[in-house]
Amino acid sequence: MVSSPSPSPDGGKDSSLMRRILVLGFWVQGFRCLPWMAINFFVKDGLNVDPSTLQLLQNSANLPMVGKPLYGVVSDAVYIFGQHRIPYIAIGAFLQAVSWLAIAILSPSGISIFTLSLCLLLSNLGASIAEVANDAIVAGIGKQLTMSPKTSQSSSSGELQSFVWIASSAGGVLGNLLGGIAINRYGAQAMFLIFSLTVALQLFVTITVHESSLNLPKSSSGVGIRKQLSELSVALQKPEIAYSIAWLAASNAIIPALTGTMFFYQTQYLNINSSVLGISKVFGQAAMLLWSIIYNCYLKSVPSKKLIAAIQGVMAVFMLSDLLFVKGVYRNMGVPDSLYVIVFSGLLEVLFFFKILPFNILIAQLCPSGCEGSLMALVASANALSFIVSGYLGVALSSFVGVTGSDFSGFPQALLIQAVCTLLPIYWSSCIPDDKQAKTSTKKE
Repeated sequence: MVSSPSPSPDGGKDSSLMRRILVLGFWVQGFRCLPWMAINFFVKDGLNVDPSTLQLLQNSANLPMVGKPLYGVVSDAVYIFGQHRIPYIAIGAFLQAVSWLAIAILSPSGISIFTLSLCLLLSNLGASIAEVANDAIVAGIGKQLTMSPKTSQSSSSGELQSFVWIASSAGGVLGNLLGGIAINRYGAQAMFLIFSLTVALQLFVTITVHESSLNLPKSSSGVGIRKQLSELSVALQKPEIAYSIAWLAASNAIIPALTGTMFFYQTQYLNINSSVLGISKVFGQAAMLLWSIIYNCYLKSVPSKKLIAAIQGVMAVFMLSDLLFVKGVYRNMGVPDSLYVIVFSGLLEVLFFFKILPFNILIAQLCPSGCEGSLMALVASANALSFIVSGYLGVALSSFVGVTGSDFSGFPQALLIQAVCTLLPIYWSSCIPDDKQAKTSTKKE
């Protein structure tokens, strides 16, 4: 198991409280899969939309995530009652609680696509604000540990990120397991209500904590948004930072996502039960949890560039496997569709996020002091924008090959194109700096 890191070099009560705040924040981030799994069924069965509309809704709802750099700059520069992390977590939790509660209590017949879209946008705005604050805490504490003479470089570089990754994965496991089992019995809106109450609990817990008790790294209060933007601009002028972020965004954006089409294929064409999809997502979250442990124990010494490129290649292999699945190859070999969905579909869904762990650790090492929130938010924003572009490309690709809610004859062709596009970023992985370069940059800070 991964040992719990001490966010403060001094340990003690501050360290314990910090761990509780981080565990709660990242666990809730993972638990967000509960209402989002329910949204898929709610839109498909309740609003009777087609695959393209579902995928457009899924990706358009993520637009607030693109604004993360702005939220990061504001949280770095603007203090609320002398605090610049905890209040933003509370604001994010409040927005999520309100939006999901609205969807839960509104009559299903009275919810239009427009109303639903507004609520989802508000929810993701709150989630993105909270995530920025949580990521800034992790980046700041990680930087503090890296610079501390009491902490070795190898242990500080990834232990804290692995710790919060485990918390997020644990939330995802519970959310998907609960969603897959309970959605048919209690309905989608019950799932929305459960998550709304969960985020409300996070809000009440958060507002009882004052940031001064967490022993966060000190930064200059009141530097102003203009100054913070200037510092972020200086950070982005470093080629190793700018090129790395550009590679991460391009490596996702170039892949046309077919999640909405695959969801319809599995549920409408193959009649896969929601519990199977829930178990599939649980399997994926468990894989993420295992990945964080394996990375922390065995892979921290592997060069980030090689590890990230290898993950990209594995993603392409799994997409080719999906092609064989849709063509019925595994079915003819005696492998049940449900078994494939649980194992391979669950893994493919989370493989996109495997490379984020080593990438975030690399960026945290490169990040100049004072703009952790801004830079990590920019990374998250670039990632979110890339997934939105990927989703829109997937809608275009599905339309191009003629896939509809009842006609999946062109789906294998779309999956083949998707796999080829996934391989392309490996050829420009030289944009990612070597770990030695990142460590040198950290020492210069």
